[in-house]
Amino acid sequence: MRTLSRREWAKAAAAAAALTASGARARPAPPAPPHDLSFIASELRPDAEKLLAMMASFPQLSASGLAVMRNASAAFGRSPLSAPRFEQRVVKGSAGAPDVTVYVINAEASANRPAILHTHGGGYVMGSARSNIGDLQTLAASVDCTIVTVEYRLAPETTFAGSIEDNYAALRWLHDNAAELGVDARRIAVMGESAGGGHAALLALAARDRGEVPLVYQVLIYPMLDDRTGLTRQPPGPIGTVLWTAKENRFGWRSFLGREPGGWGVPARAVPARYKSLAGLPPAFIGVGSVDLFVDEDVDYARRLIDSGVPTELVVVPGAFHGFDGIAPETEVAKSFTATKVAALRRAFAAVS
Repeated sequence: MRTLSRREWAKAAAAAAALTASGARARPAPPAPPHDLSFIASELRPDAEKLLAMMASFPQLSASGLAVMRNASAAFGRSPLSAPRFEQRVVKGSAGAPDVTVYVINAEASANRPAILHTHGGGYVMGSARSNIGDLQTLAASVDCTIVTVEYRLAPETTFAGSIEDNYAALRWLHDNAAELGVDARRIAVMGESAGGGHAALLALAARDRGEVPLVYQVLIYPMLDDRTGLTRQPPGPIGTVLWTAKENRFGWRSFLGREPGGWGVPARAVPARYKSLAGLPPAFIGVGSVDLFVDEDVDYARRLIDSGVPTELVVVPGAFHGFDGIAPETEVAKSFTATKVAALRRAFAAVS
């Protein structure tokens, strides 16, 4: 989640203006007219309108514009807070892979706290762990837990095989060093938003299949789970018209997979929705807005988890777009969603005695 104050909105708007001034090509108008926001929850409409206007000044998400978009996306980051304490660490990578940078939040050797392994969002091609530290500090204080967030390698420079191993190396390090970090190794969850939610789902699957790290919970916030969305599975309008669209989704998945998404031959181990069995996974919380591009794939994944005997809480927020809780965090709908997520984490951690 990303908390945007007035100052941060202004910073993001300035980044958009700088892109336009530099000659970067603006994207076409969004599929839904900017002022026809009847499908958005009334409380979220002002922020949706500002977001659409700002995004119209950004270049299309593409190979040629990716570096510019990565720089612009940094404008949405929240500065770290003074507390809880955080530190940067370097974790040994998996065999044949480079070492991995992580940020450890709220670690204290004698605490015996639960922990979250967090993976950031950004369509698999953007974003950073560091830009999430401020929000994760707030969450760590709310839940009284330790959080490790991973600076995994981005696509297309590194495809799924590399970033999955980066995240797994961090998860294994967290588990193996639990005593040093003041973590209860029996109470480790994975969590992520958007592409980070996809990575969290992949981590839960990898942990199940490798049998090295037991997980107590998985928290998937509007997770990016299925490469077929926007290709062989077209969402009806107005779903997926704010912040993250089908076209951007195709670029993200193509970069992550290293091949065209949506068809035959896509490796199942890269796509949570393509796994044949979800049995044996830890209990899950899945939250998504009703007009988010990912709503259908997220609801379907929750159904499959339930059918597989995995205790699952699914929250679909009426009229909420992708990333709504970070774009408009002071709205009642965002506060309610965040409180529900925090409560779910507390229950999951309290269930292990």
